[in-house]
Amino acid sequence: MANSEQSFAIRRLHSLLGVLPIGVFLIQHLFVNHFAVYGEASFNRASDFMGGLPLKLLLETVIIYIPILFHAIYGFYIAFTAKNNIGHYSTFRNWMFLLQRASGIITFFFIAVHVWQTRVQVTLHDAHVNYEMMHNIFNNPFWIAFYSIGLLSTIFHFANGLWSFAVTWGITQSEKSQRIMTYVSLAVFVLVAALGFTALIAFI
Repeated sequence: MANSEQSFAIRRLHSLLGVLPIGVFLIQHLFVNHFAVYGEASFNRASDFMGGLPLKLLLETVIIYIPILFHAIYGFYIAFTAKNNIGHYSTFRNWMFLLQRASGIITFFFIAVHVWQTRVQVTLHDAHVNYEMMHNIFNNPFWIAFYSIGLLSTIFHFANGLWSFAVTWGITQSEKSQRIMTYVSLAVFVLVAALGFTALIAFI
């Protein structure tokens, strides 16, 4: 009984971190990137503002890196231990369950590469995260494709995860409320994807 309660508590924490702070950071990050739509100088100002925040490394570690690491590790555990019913019950929600796990794995590797190309490179080579850096990355068609897939996967994982979050935390208990939440998740996916891909196109 204790193990079952502990497992449920960890799952709730895992679900919560996917929304707060990780989901909030995702949207904030895409908002900053969206400044590229208004030109190079606009993005550089927004990037410089975020880069100049006090205690930046501490904030990133506590609010971003540690939650993402926990969410990813437990997410991998769920992905490789969960019993998918696609072969027996080919329902929409079962497919979403499977895609959530697959997108989580893709998102993890996408974030790792993105952090390496930006944060790690900044530290190792005293570089600067600005419009020119991102534009140079997207000069290569491979990285355009890689970021397109990674961005799509990340946004899907977040938007679809909102449905799971609402269920896990008892916000949507009835079939009707869960159906409404499906449409809410879809709307979030479309809006956030539009935010992210307009920025990507602007960098190209």
